Amino acid sequence: MNFLIEEAICKDLERLAPAGKRSQVVNEALRKELDHISRRNAVGKLIESSSAMKKMTTREIVEALTQDRDSH
Repeated sequence: MNFLIEEAICKDLERLAPAGKRSQVVNEALRKELDHISRRNAVGKLIESSSAMKKMTTREIVEALTQDRDSH
């Protein structure tokens, strides 16, 4: 896998993260972003299929999202 990191981000990473922790910082940040993308995609799918699904109250939706977040 190849990708480029913007120079400003690279400098911030070097300045803020100790040399032995940089991979961990990058992996944690990437994991959080991928989780965010996954949830956004899931919400999109829910909205698309909402006509075929049982209607949920705001409370039920919040509880389901909380359970999902707690499971990670």
